[in-house]
Amino acid sequence: MVTFQNTDMACGRCASTIARAISSVDENARIEVDVPRKLVSVTSGSDERELVDAIQEAGYPPRRVEAATGAPSGRGCGCGCGPRAASSVDMTQQAASSRGSCCS
Repeated sequence: MVTFQNTDMACGRCASTIARAISSVDENARIEVDVPRKLVSVTSGSDERELVDAIQEAGYPPRRVEAATGAPSGRGCGCGCGPRAASSVDMTQQAASSRGSCCS
């Protein structure tokens, strides 16, 4: 597993974009996203450089970090939804409307 921090990832839509980019390289990759902490962990058979390139091409330059530990920051994504726990991204999830919370 490799973990990336992406300070540009601010919400579920960002997380979905990053997950789709990773899936374009390895459709069987296991992807865990922690939006409040801005972390993406990937278990994949693909080369790390390919994953980095795909995430960068999606507009979210990643920085490799050691595996995440500790409690979430509790900041949420800024939409007012509050703190959220890390979870896998559901690739079938619809994009958030501009009228509601991106996390609901």
